[in-house]
Amino acid sequence: MAKRALVLVGGWEGHEPVQVGERFSKFLRAEGFEVDVRHDLEILQDRAYLFGLDLFVPVWTMGELDTKETGHLSDAIASGVGMAGCHGGMCDAFRTNVLWQFITGGNWVSHPGSDGVEYRVNIKHSSSELVAGINDFTVVSEHYYLHVDPVVEVLATTRFPVVRWYHSTNGEVDMPVVWTKKWGHGRVFYNSLGHHDDVFDIPEAWTLMSRGLLWASESKDLARRHGLTIDEFQSDRKMF
Repeated sequence: MAKRALVLVGGWEGHEPVQVGERFSKFLRAEGFEVDVRHDLEILQDRAYLFGLDLFVPVWTMGELDTKETGHLSDAIASGVGMAGCHGGMCDAFRTNVLWQFITGGNWVSHPGSDGVEYRVNIKHSSSELVAGINDFTVVSEHYYLHVDPVVEVLATTRFPVVRWYHSTNGEVDMPVVWTKKWGHGRVFYNSLGHHDDVFDIPEAWTLMSRGLLWASESKDLARRHGLTIDEFQSDRKMF
């Protein structure tokens, strides 16, 4: 039975959501996925549909997501549905939604110098299969400064500042570029590269992204195999 993926495409057009969505969809179909591409948020109201997915891929910069839709997504991912995305399509989506930010592991706050900044992506070599065989590489694009959840496993970083601005007086800092985390039983993968679709013409950038998509999609099978459900997370305490 083929895995099922939802690629949610829309929001601010400056991030080329259609092109990025097409790249991701083409890759997933080649990997045997049944891919559903949607261009509006209405599908997120269908709780049963979301629970039936293996992978959710947001490609939607800015916009608004209501409490009900976020709750459905939160529960579906916690049940084992994987989530993977890039750049503003995931961590600059739904800026006012704090639960979304909690799920994704971070949110964009600035890109000093805007587009066209040359910077280095430094791979954090570890036991993670996602970075195996990948070396550091250079990108010319937006340089994303993010507020990041301290629980994430950082797989790649970049050094700030490159462009001098108000943040520069704090000195140098290594900012996460690629990370993973868990939300309940679901795997979450984020890659801050992807301001424009052609960033993924860089072999290292695409290897990281494509591996992340597949890695995130595995959590549904793992949860099913071990009999894991969201029941263990239920609580009558206010969480957000």
